[in-house]
Amino acid sequence: MGCAKRNFSYASGRKGRRTILGCREIMLPLLLIQWTLLAEGSSAASVPAKPGWWNVREAGACGDGQADNTAIFQRLLDEAGAQGGGAVFVPPGRYRIAGTLRIPANVRLEGIFRFSPTLRWGRQDDLPGSVLLAEAGRAQPAESPFIRLAGNNAAVIGLVIYYPEISPQEVPPVPYPPCLLAEGVENVSIQDCLLVNPFEAIHLKRAARHLVRNVMGYPIWRGIYVDECYDIGRIENVHFWPFGVAYRPENPYCRWINLSGVAFEFARTDWQYVLNTFCFGYGVGYKFSQSAQGSANGNFLGIGADSCQRAVLVEQCQPPGLLITNGEFVGRWTSQDAIALEIGPEAAGVVSLVNCSFWGPLDRCVLMSSKRGQLLLNSCHFCEWDVSLRGAAALELAGGRSLVQACTFQQEGRWHLRVSPDVEQVLIMGVQVRGRFFSDNQAPDKTTIIPPGCAEASLPRESREQYRINIGQPGDEPFLLLFHGAEQAERSFRWSSARSFLVLPVIPGKNYEVVLEAAVPPHLAPGAFGVYLAEQKLGVLSTGQNRLVLPAIGGDEVVLEIRGPAWVPAEHNRRSKDYRPLGIQLFSVAVRALGDPS
Repeated sequence: MGCAKRNFSYASGRKGRRTILGCREIMLPLLLIQWTLLAEGSSAASVPAKPGWWNVREAGACGDGQADNTAIFQRLLDEAGAQGGGAVFVPPGRYRIAGTLRIPANVRLEGIFRFSPTLRWGRQDDLPGSVLLAEAGRAQPAESPFIRLAGNNAAVIGLVIYYPEISPQEVPPVPYPPCLLAEGVENVSIQDCLLVNPFEAIHLKRAARHLVRNVMGYPIWRGIYVDECYDIGRIENVHFWPFGVAYRPENPYCRWINLSGVAFEFARTDWQYVLNTFCFGYGVGYKFSQSAQGSANGNFLGIGADSCQRAVLVEQCQPPGLLITNGEFVGRWTSQDAIALEIGPEAAGVVSLVNCSFWGPLDRCVLMSSKRGQLLLNSCHFCEWDVSLRGAAALELAGGRSLVQACTFQQEGRWHLRVSPDVEQVLIMGVQVRGRFFSDNQAPDKTTIIPPGCAEASLPRESREQYRINIGQPGDEPFLLLFHGAEQAERSFRWSSARSFLVLPVIPGKNYEVVLEAAVPPHLAPGAFGVYLAEQKLGVLSTGQNRLVLPAIGGDEVVLEIRGPAWVPAEHNRRSKDYRPLGIQLFSVAVRALGDPS
């Protein structure tokens, strides 16, 4: 009843009499004509309350979430387009749109917001402001988008868009067409919107000079896709995060997005500008793919991807490159195989990162597999990696050319660098690490490391006759690889992993006695952990002091491996929240030369 009353008030011209004062002799005949046309069921164009401004509520739209408003919205959009452009305003309310909408050239569909509204978890009935309830296209992803920006300079501003028929209980999610699509048009804009739960949020193809700004939401399958943009497009202040859902890594809905969803995807773009964007909980945060028209280049400043299986995935890029500055990249929560930056084997361009940071549950920070591309890392910070302690390196360089300079590695006792024989050229210079720089370099003739390391497990010759390492005390770092962090109970110690290494300085040609003071968890079988020199088993470990005799070697250090079955405390004690793969406790290592040096 309220919607009908507003419609009558608008059609009768009451708004006109209030806004055009002193024109009764002109307005009365016009109002009589308008009344007659309305009574006869005419579809004559509405007279906007002010030039270039149409109000959907005054035209009869109901914001009760029940009535279908598709026809009213589309009629006003068409009228605005026929007048050469204008704004179709959506007052606060919940407007059900059962069909699809097309926005003509120079027309904007506009809600109340001039910022990005947000929604935490809770009742979707609490969605604020100008809300469109989208229904069309369920299980028909190739059909028309919910809103097509169909002309140059078309815009969507200040709206909340919600799909009430999409349920977090449906996994895998039911596909839909894109929520907002622009194809073959220029200068389109999407601003100040919350896209709560679209299957695909924004699809831009041949949409030069697009502007996407201040957009938030939790797209399911893909957030933004850009292709065939031959003049600079801009994406700014976009935040994809689990709005409307209480995120849990193992929740089936969140897990599906966290493994299969893509927040940002760029195919052929010529200097895409992306500024201050963020995503949380996606399979891929930023994906650089290749369409039939080519791949991307661009400027990516202040981008972030948290809890992603792949924060950045480069399948292909143009020779001018992807320029990424001030990025922060975090592995998927609870995962053990997440990679922050992966560059695929076919990528041919330059991927350049400056002042970026990597942390969280990562297996590797960077995997460079490109056969003919180039990776540049400058002033980057590698905080955490090898979350499962399986021996992964922070930087794994398996192909192409790489230049790493002025970077910091903040995790001690891990492989910092692994270089494959298939690389073309690698240059590492000016890096800083905690403890020793551990490099697994399988292509020494193609690799230059300046300096060759930072802190070596080196001792003066006279000290190598006899020394002791107190595990868990400051200074033990250069001697240990793939141990857990220092702990303190009655005394300091570290847990080993399934495969941990001791790097011990020796005098070439001398035999040595090594005494390992250890504690083996009682639930492990006797002899579960052994000590190896390469593949030669020197002995097994038990609780207490374990004496080993090392054969003379020709080098100035010996590497001993402590190997056995890893175990997880939380699997042995339901009260434990410790999910680390542990081995044995190591308290000290005493090293003593036997006989005269050769």
